[in-house]
Amino acid sequence: MISENQYFDGNVKSLGYETADGKSTIGIINPGEYQFGTAQKEIMHVVEGELSALLPDSEEWKLFSAGSHFEVPANSSFKVRSEVQTAYLCQYR
Repeated sequence: MISENQYFDGNVKSLGYETADGKSTIGIINPGEYQFGTAQKEIMHVVEGELSALLPDSEEWKLFSAGSHFEVPANSSFKVRSEVQTAYLCQYR
């Protein structure tokens, strides 16, 4: 089954699905800055565009371009910001 998700007044939208490895979402982030919380480890792949991320235990933003990824541990929070619409794949493990 495919689930639809919408956050931050529609500025982040995704479709969720299940694989043999676990839950994943694929979506679009509009320009802006957003804070997310995690329940599971998340692996965020930037498909198109670019995201800056402020990861847990970091004081500096790091830029991730298309084709790159970053990981966020379970039970934490992180911020992302983008200047352009950005497509992503998030794997929950």
